[in-house]
Amino acid sequence: MRIDLSDGDPMEVQMAPLIDCVFLLLIFFLVATTLKKIDRELPLELPESAAAVAAPRTADQLVISLDAGGRVYLDGSPATTGMLHDRLREVAAEDPSRKIRIEGDRAAPFEGLVEVLDLCNFEGLSNVRIRARDEE
Repeated sequence: MRIDLSDGDPMEVQMAPLIDCVFLLLIFFLVATTLKKIDRELPLELPESAAAVAAPRTADQLVISLDAGGRVYLDGSPATTGMLHDRLREVAAEDPSRKIRIEGDRAAPFEGLVEVLDLCNFEGLSNVRIRARDEE
């Protein structure tokens, strides 16, 4: 027995799901590119220095920030002292010569900066730099 399975309608490509996929990809890439700029948005007022040299941030550089309230940020994300210590231990195990940049607000408590420097020294990290704003 012969069964006719053709409906006679030609196949069409549905545009709505394709447009949905394009918009989802667009949103994904927009979100992914804005996440890289989080550490630039920290409200830090860096101390001025006549001897400061503009140095671009490299991809392998670890940035530790201290705000005016003494809170610590690790690559733009809030961190506790324990989290910072664990991360510095990991970095020291991977590459002891890795660059570490400390950004401290001019109103940040000095003891916070000393604590971060002590943790770096304790883990054997010696390539530590403190960022200051150059005079404009």
